[in-house]
Amino acid sequence: MTASPSRSFSRTGVHLLVVVTGLASLSWEVLWQIESSLALGVSAWGTAITLAATMGGMSIGSILVSRALEDRLVERPVRLYGVLEFVIGLAGLSLGVAFHVLERIDTWVYAALPGLAWLVHLTGIVVVLGVPAICMGATFPVFGLVARQFQTSIALLYALNTLGATIGVLLAAFVLIPSFGMTHAAWVIAGCNVAVGVATWMLGRGSGTRLERRTGKVLPSFDYRTEQWILLVTGFATLSLEIAWFRALTATFYSTTDAFAIMLSAMLLALGLSAIYVPHLRQRASLGSLLSWAGILILAATPVIERFGSIPTYHPQPFLLLLHWFLLTLSVIGPPVFALGVAFPWILDEQDSARKWGTLYAVNTLAAIAGALGAAWLLLPAIGFARTAWLTGALVTATGVLLSPAQKRLAWSVLGVAGLSIAVVFESGVGRTHIGGEFPGRILEFYEGPEANVAAVEYGGDKRALVIDGFGAASQFGGPDGVMQDGYMAWMGHLPMLLHPDPKSALVICFGTGQTANAVRNEAPETLDIIDINPRVIQLAHNFGANHDVLDDRRVTVMDGRAYMRRTTKRYDIITLEPMPPSFAGVNALYSREFYELASKSLTDHGVIAQWLPHHLVAAHYALSIAKTFRAVFPNSVLWLEPTSKTGILLGTKDDSVALGSVWPGFKRAKTELGLSESEIRRAVVLDRLKLQRYAVSGEVISDDNQLLAYGQAVHLVRTPPAQLNAQNMELLRRAAAPDTIDRPLDHDGS
Repeated sequence: MTASPSRSFSRTGVHLLVVVTGLASLSWEVLWQIESSLALGVSAWGTAITLAATMGGMSIGSILVSRALEDRLVERPVRLYGVLEFVIGLAGLSLGVAFHVLERIDTWVYAALPGLAWLVHLTGIVVVLGVPAICMGATFPVFGLVARQFQTSIALLYALNTLGATIGVLLAAFVLIPSFGMTHAAWVIAGCNVAVGVATWMLGRGSGTRLERRTGKVLPSFDYRTEQWILLVTGFATLSLEIAWFRALTATFYSTTDAFAIMLSAMLLALGLSAIYVPHLRQRASLGSLLSWAGILILAATPVIERFGSIPTYHPQPFLLLLHWFLLTLSVIGPPVFALGVAFPWILDEQDSARKWGTLYAVNTLAAIAGALGAAWLLLPAIGFARTAWLTGALVTATGVLLSPAQKRLAWSVLGVAGLSIAVVFESGVGRTHIGGEFPGRILEFYEGPEANVAAVEYGGDKRALVIDGFGAASQFGGPDGVMQDGYMAWMGHLPMLLHPDPKSALVICFGTGQTANAVRNEAPETLDIIDINPRVIQLAHNFGANHDVLDDRRVTVMDGRAYMRRTTKRYDIITLEPMPPSFAGVNALYSREFYELASKSLTDHGVIAQWLPHHLVAAHYALSIAKTFRAVFPNSVLWLEPTSKTGILLGTKDDSVALGSVWPGFKRAKTELGLSESEIRRAVVLDRLKLQRYAVSGEVISDDNQLLAYGQAVHLVRTPPAQLNAQNMELLRRAAAPDTIDRPLDHDGS
């Protein structure tokens, strides 16, 4: 029977609405991850909780609603779908306030009962994200009723929803957050949910729908228990591969938000396309054969991913570079993810019960949580990303072989063994012979874990580097006396100590190779606290002689620096920090106005703060913006330039009685050889208070809301040649420092 034109139009409308809700769902998840990290700190533990709360809530919503709908007459089910979208949109708008309240509760609990802070984190995220996550999961069994009402397929609705999610992750990363900021992006996304809700009332005409009989179109391929097992395996495999492969890819693309968006969108696109092609694949192959192919392709793709660091990935145009990353990622992970993604929509189309739809969705989602957490916390630290992928590929292959017709099992088994053999034979030795990215050298020590891949590497004879996810985060070089050192890192510690009249307490955020912490210790404070988000960085400290075993002297707290600043009641004379490059994911939180306000509260009245300003990694506008944001909280501030590397160090103080840099009381008590004379140190203050104000005037204030350093231009910051960035910034500094131009405005191009 041919559908009427009005029915066909309504079906098309439903398809469009499902795309929009997929777009909104992934956009919300991007915002939720940022909000949770700002409220409770950037950490692997926090990311895991957010993932578990979101996907767990979706599982609960799917199960509860599927049982409530079983054998019930539902009038206009598309309107029920719309109501759920209304709730998601309204709940999303309230999350900013909810996360702020959670942040205050976390601060209070940490001060009173620090041992229970983890419980607040867990409970708080579950409570805050519970309602929208449950509603998102609840929409899935409603898809079945909507599909029945409009004579379409639930698998097709799932496919369109996934393709919408592909658009959503790109839209959030490259349009919504860069253009509107977090607050207004939330309004736009909520508007999408509300618009869907309104539209469903226009499409909701028709008779009620009861889900009690099979449609008769597709017979089940397997019994219900076998179907559950298949979705357990494929759900686990999909998220464990995402964790393992993405960890390897970030060593090539770097840990920017742009890179994560590109990788995730490539994976979602493959999943969405596989769902669309299920009806065609069903006529040509068995599900067992497709899963066997998926496992074999997983094994074959892994050696290629191991070698991504040797593939040229540079292009001078940011858009073309991102397109290159996307196509490269899609070409390698797309085929195995496509074959793996067939199972879920394949099995969905065979169901006749809301209860089964909801239960199978929950099974697949809970398995995905187990895959993500198991890979990050167990498999990667124990066996590494390559062997994690082997294990996953072997599991999927074995499942496919068991599901295949008896006469084909031997052939698939042979191919599976061949695929595993290829993976093993062509293993590149990540963690033993190389670290997966472009950084050269001999590996001294290497860790894979939930936080990052971290390595100590020796290169160039007398040089050592701390490498995090393929990026050389900190280095030390051989000095004439055999002591390893890198100038600007030591100055991050010496300068604020020299500017303070009597520094007794100091805080170092981001340990790196430990040279800054050692420099602070050499100025003899009474207490020195060191904060680092990654415990592996601390474990690698013994590879870097420049820190002179500073960790043996003091207590080390492993925590996100932003979270520590909010939680601590201790006040410091000195705070110094050198995070990862400003464009890396999560680092915006350590350059924002809100962070500096927290730091100001933690400084004593005469306290001094030092902030890294890497001119070789920051485009001109962003260098100006960092300086402007710093000055917004610390007006009495200067910019010091390390004479050799030209690395910038911003120095600021709460004390406004004396211009910073005019007095250096620390020279009278200095007990170590500084390497520069007092006059050389004074001359290295290239921008005093007034000149720094002029330098920064055309920048933007970086905030938690605008995420200026993290979104929109991150790829440009990372991939522009360092020499070019440095030259641009040096010209800006030269013009800002020139006395004859002090009253003229300074443009971004230095003119």
